[in-house]
Amino acid sequence: MSTVTVPTVRKRSVSVVARRAAWAVGALFWGAFAVLEGVNHGWLAALLAVAFFVAPDLTFLAGARDAHTVERGQLPARAVPYYNTAHRALIPLALMALYTVAPITWAPIFAGLCGWLAHISVDRAAGYGLRTKDGFQRR
Repeated sequence: MSTVTVPTVRKRSVSVVARRAAWAVGALFWGAFAVLEGVNHGWLAALLAVAFFVAPDLTFLAGARDAHTVERGQLPARAVPYYNTAHRALIPLALMALYTVAPITWAPIFAGLCGWLAHISVDRAAGYGLRTKDGFQRR
């Protein structure tokens, strides 16, 4: 008698799907808010929104020299602190809160912060989160 092995299908838990869906909604919100700020306040606000949307992934460059020494999907350890700092949602949220009470009224700053939060939200919705000290995705 032969044994039939059934491949195990890894089901996503409801909480993971709900969390990623919430981040996707946040990505839509912050992306739309960044676009709105760009439309309302001109090209400089739009430029900062785009720049801050792209900037967090520039932290990969901190580990470019060591990229050949790591496994696929692993970030070099020297880039991890920069990557994790740039991908923490509390930092742009705290800066937004500070912006609302500070005497600064330059709208491009707020547009940039919206772009930064949009980037973080897109990453989280896609399943990319913070990294361990070794450079792997945290689960």
